[in-house]
Amino acid sequence: MNKPPRSEAILLFDGVCNLCHGAVRFIIPRDPSGRICFASLQSETGRRLLARHGFPADELRTVVLIEGDSLYTRSDAMLRVGRKLNGWWPLLSSLGLVIPRPVRDCVYNWIARNRYRWFGRQEQCLLPTPEIRQRFVE
Repeated sequence: MNKPPRSEAILLFDGVCNLCHGAVRFIIPRDPSGRICFASLQSETGRRLLARHGFPADELRTVVLIEGDSLYTRSDAMLRVGRKLNGWWPLLSSLGLVIPRPVRDCVYNWIARNRYRWFGRQEQCLLPTPEIRQRFVE
């Protein structure tokens, strides 16, 4: 697997979900130093990373953030991503941690259950442009 040298975390996302594609496209310009890189949950790399951390490879209802030996899912993953972005996102993400995890995850799960209906899905995983290709783990 190759990672950009400054990458601190890998975000595994549902590669056929339009909402997830939008989230990746949102994160990249707000993380110009490349602290976060990406892989699809459906990819061989994604499945290998999940297995290495003892997480079910068929779990496609949550994003997964891997930082070193730690794995984060649902709202914890997204708030940790937000803390790595430029601008006001670290502050907003820290404020989000004030909300109890069960409440945050309830909202996250509701959105996850409805994401295909609301935002649609692709027949294939996101294909990164040459400009952002280095941010994707192979």
